[in-house]
Amino acid sequence: MDALTSLTNELDSPYLLTSEQIDFYAENGYVKLKNVFSSELLRHFDAIISERVAELSVDALPMDQRNTYGKAFLQVMNLWTQSEAVKEFVFGKRLARIAAELMRTTGVRLYHDQALYKEAGGGITPWHADQYYWPVSSEKTVTAWVPLQDTPLAMGPLAFCEKSHRFQVGRDLEISDDSELTLKEALKQFQMEESGFELGEVSFHAGWTFHRAGANSTNQPRRVMTVIYIDEDIRLAEPKNKNQVRDTARWCPGVQLGEIVASPLNPVLSSSRTT
Repeated sequence: MDALTSLTNELDSPYLLTSEQIDFYAENGYVKLKNVFSSELLRHFDAIISERVAELSVDALPMDQRNTYGKAFLQVMNLWTQSEAVKEFVFGKRLARIAAELMRTTGVRLYHDQALYKEAGGGITPWHADQYYWPVSSEKTVTAWVPLQDTPLAMGPLAFCEKSHRFQVGRDLEISDDSELTLKEALKQFQMEESGFELGEVSFHAGWTFHRAGANSTNQPRRVMTVIYIDEDIRLAEPKNKNQVRDTARWCPGVQLGEIVASPLNPVLSSSRTT
């Protein structure tokens, strides 16, 4: 077996989740899992993903001309449509199967992927909940956050507000200076988990879990690839804000209100219904 075949097999092979990890996710709205991927696999895809991010970010404004959101990271979405090699990573069954097991659903579809590169000197990512942006019919959504290098606190790893996926305050806030100020105060009643990520460690957080990231005070970019999964039976809901209107057109093309989100951009990536 050659090295590339071995990496492909790793992307699709099962990862053993414990009942305690599944219960922790249900209770806290997130979980961090160690040794999801090998260092060899991550180095391989780091080179591929980073090259594509660089190519697609050449027109990014200088840091001092960006707003808070722009300073937080370079954001490149649906890289799988730009690169067959990235598609191989995004369509990997290991991450998708973990997502389905954590949500206790029969299977998951792709919502979209996004590379999030917090540049050297990049600013904070304000408090927010992702599902504010998503026009979907249930809370069975989850993001896999995959660092492509060791990510110490100085690089600005993801921080989670435990149990906040049931919190109703702030669900109408887009990511901004306002969301940071409002939620920093509103979320004081919850415990925050903020720690570095070892290479190979991956987090999964629910769509309504509030989270943020600190600034990157190192001289290296914080390179992260994410994949957003939705329940395979989730349906398109009436948009509640302008961002959900945009997402409907961008990530669910051709899907009508009330239909399962099954556009060509939303393939099933893992399902116990298939043999």
